[in-house]
Amino acid sequence: MVRRGATKMNQKTFALVLGAILFAVCSFADAQQPKKIPRIGYLSSLEPARESDRSEPFRRALRELGYTEGQNIGIEYRYAGGKQGGQPELAAELVRLKVDIILVAGGDPNNIRAAKSATRTIPIVMLGSASDPVEAGLVESLAHPGGNITGLTNLARELGGKRLELLKETVPKIMRVAVLYDPATELNVRQVKDNIPVAARELGLTVRPWEVRDAAAFEKVFAALDNERSDSLYVLGGQLMRINQKRIVGFALKSRLPSVHPNREAVEAGGLMSYGADLADSYRRAATYVDRILKGANPADLPIEQPTKFEMVINLKTAKQIGLTISPNVLARADRVIK
Repeated sequence: MVRRGATKMNQKTFALVLGAILFAVCSFADAQQPKKIPRIGYLSSLEPARESDRSEPFRRALRELGYTEGQNIGIEYRYAGGKQGGQPELAAELVRLKVDIILVAGGDPNNIRAAKSATRTIPIVMLGSASDPVEAGLVESLAHPGGNITGLTNLARELGGKRLELLKETVPKIMRVAVLYDPATELNVRQVKDNIPVAARELGLTVRPWEVRDAAAFEKVFAALDNERSDSLYVLGGQLMRINQKRIVGFALKSRLPSVHPNREAVEAGGLMSYGADLADSYRRAATYVDRILKGANPADLPIEQPTKFEMVINLKTAKQIGLTISPNVLARADRVIK
């Protein structure tokens, strides 16, 4: 005869054992499921090798914030390789991959527009936009972007005059400056119309703007410059100038023209000098935006930042090639000197 109390005890024990088994099975099943890690869509206007050199400070900053690529964060890289027109397809591909954030590197406004057209929900962090994001219609304001775009802009209009001032200090004898620019970049047009002429008058310089709308126009402009009496070259930024950097630097060296550029890469390629936002610092700061968004921040509420750190780079090898002696005072002010 089985006692009723013993039966209840057995049923209770069985229920406990069964519950423990089910819990263990569920826990094991959960452990077998790969843990979802956040993914960044990395969209660049440059080719992979060049962008990789630029982006190392970004990856290093991510590691310092606790993110290790391939372990607790993934990065999907897409490169336009200096070609125009492919950005919408690359941005759409990142959206289809359902990345958590799209980082737009390289400063090309076309990449930012492509990303915005591809998604209004995935957060977009722009890095070094070469145009005014408010005037371009990308955000409502720098303080309150209002949509899914935030990040850093290289909007610093006073740089136009500052570069001209530094060029004059470096090469005091110059009087006539040829300004090379792409009119498709709004910030360049404003600098050519406003900032650079004002600085030129104060420095007693004559400036002559030269429009370059496509790659084929460079040789025509170079031929015209050979017939001009300009004694220096001022190169403004933008995608067209970046992808034709070697041609521009080669012309300046051949014509023995001291040249000033917006980024140090042009100086590393043979330009005389550059002054602009510290790219490494900008890439590091982009990582903090990614971190804040992954932790729940809304891009609409994250103010867009402007450059706070700038660098001046001088190429002494180039100076020697064009027969120029740079004073010790100017060299002492440079953040980097290439010998």
